[in-house]
Amino acid sequence: MAQYSRIQVINQMEKSGMVPLFYHPELNILKSIVKACYDGGSRLFEFTNRGDLAIEIFSDLMNYVILELPGMIIGVGSVTDAESASRYMMAGANFVVTPVFRDDIALICNRRKVLWSPGCSSPAEIAKAEEIGCELIKLFPGSTYGPSFVKAIKGPQPWTSFMATGGVSIDEENLRAWFDSGVTCVGIGSKLISKEILLNNNYEALKKKVSKTLALIKSII
Repeated sequence: MAQYSRIQVINQMEKSGMVPLFYHPELNILKSIVKACYDGGSRLFEFTNRGDLAIEIFSDLMNYVILELPGMIIGVGSVTDAESASRYMMAGANFVVTPVFRDDIALICNRRKVLWSPGCSSPAEIAKAEEIGCELIKLFPGSTYGPSFVKAIKGPQPWTSFMATGGVSIDEENLRAWFDSGVTCVGIGSKLISKEILLNNNYEALKKKVSKTLALIKSII
């Protein structure tokens, strides 16, 4: 079961402004990536639901995080059905991110008071998600809609909170554009956890990238 309430999760997202995103089928590599992000100052991490036995890998990761990384809030992304969402929550997921808006996932997450963030791409979808309790809208792919979409929505709906994912990099110009538009946080995958880092097992470099990016975001917001 989740260790953190949805209020605690959204507060941490607002505080840090960034959620690293990653999946790997090898548990030891996954542990090293999460540990590097943790040591770099991140207290949020999204495990991407991909590959065979992903839920089993996630369960093992959660056991490690609970024992070794106090305060780290782990959630799951790319969840597409309520059964998977339920299994991940039973394994300890503290938030659930979906590529599209689904009522069945919303209901099961609300029942357990777990934060869920659905992918929405229209004012109608955003309004529907918020009507049934959504705290945070996922804008994906961010590269398709861009910061201007966020700014346009927040004009008439300043209460809407966004997490932009896809099309987000770690350079200042890109991050500033997103946060100036009004996003609550950004999700960053390969632009943060690069192929070079994985190829060279350079977890120290990842630690430094995470620390630098968090500091940059703090200076912007």
